[in-house]
Amino acid sequence: MTLMQEKVNQAIEILKEQQTDLWLTFVRETSGVRDPMLDFLIGPNDLTWPSALILTRNGEKIAIVGNLEKDALSRTNVFDTLIGYDTAVSGPLRDTITRLDPNQIAVNTSRNNVHADGLTHAMYEILCDYLKDTPYADRLVSAEPIINAMRGRKTQEELERIRKAVEITDEIYKKTFDFIKVGMTEIQIGEYMHRLAQEYSVGLAWPAENCPAVNSGPNSPVGHNGPTDIKVEPGHIIHFDFGVKYKDYCSDIQRLVYVLRDGETEAPPEVQRGFITIRTAIEKSREAMKPGSIGNSIDVIAREILVDAGYPEYQHALGHQLGRVAHDGGALLGPLWEKYGDDPKLELEVGQVFTIEPGLAVPNYGYVALEEDVIMTENGAEYIGEPQRELIFIKG
Repeated sequence: MTLMQEKVNQAIEILKEQQTDLWLTFVRETSGVRDPMLDFLIGPNDLTWPSALILTRNGEKIAIVGNLEKDALSRTNVFDTLIGYDTAVSGPLRDTITRLDPNQIAVNTSRNNVHADGLTHAMYEILCDYLKDTPYADRLVSAEPIINAMRGRKTQEELERIRKAVEITDEIYKKTFDFIKVGMTEIQIGEYMHRLAQEYSVGLAWPAENCPAVNSGPNSPVGHNGPTDIKVEPGHIIHFDFGVKYKDYCSDIQRLVYVLRDGETEAPPEVQRGFITIRTAIEKSREAMKPGSIGNSIDVIAREILVDAGYPEYQHALGHQLGRVAHDGGALLGPLWEKYGDDPKLELEVGQVFTIEPGLAVPNYGYVALEEDVIMTENGAEYIGEPQRELIFIKG
């Protein structure tokens, strides 16, 4: 069974669980605007004309597509029923929905999860026009809960791919730490990591311009920024944020090194204190992550540890889900801030993969942050790969 077949079967089980009769992914010209869920339903294929991909809780898998694309879609072996058309999708779509007679039609609209919001406004209007004068126009609901569950609950194959991505990322980091020398620029270090990714035949988990982030010292801009011309100097903390994509699945890991000054054998106390605070926040948060926990309750734990230690709050979520993209949607380990919508209020589920990534600045030295990837199990969150438990030193 292919991964696509596996995920589609999982989606049908989720429809049964959520008592939703029908899930409809409605698209057109996907080379221009691509619904994020198509990766699970049709893989890398594109659809040109208006197309309807339908799954029902009774187990039907139906694709209504242009006749010119019917054969290509049949080769995916995902859909049991393929209905082709030449001039108008509206007739076969109405006929199919009328035959199925669903009480709810879940469509890809979401106020919280961008990966569940693939139905454009115009396509929503077109769909409503097609269903006009039928009882089904008033039965449209958001597919957000379905998509949250489907993207979040990793199958064994998905998890194996993420584990491999984490393993390769760890190897690239180790080689990079051996490569770094005082006087190198952040850009040179980033280019070396790109070369290593090519050698491992993996892609990057986000755009190359800021994957990796390399921050050497206190003046490097932290965030979604690329490496700069800043040079590595003794006394610098070097912070990294990097991930790879292996067989369509991502890692997302942050690491830290300290560049020793003459006569130093370890980092200064303020750097060590910052590192220990971050490690404590990560470990205490991970220990609290249990199935059924609310994402916000985990963020509160880490945030309080930093604030109680005298550091300011980090201005981002503690952690996000990880999957086909580095920032996958659904349940979030985050604060109840407007920008995060309802995602921090959702429960954690078995099979979800999260990052845990608190951060703080140490004046005159640089940015201290780690990011670990964890998988939710029946017993709680388990590390994927080996976490960074100690500071790594580079001789100046």
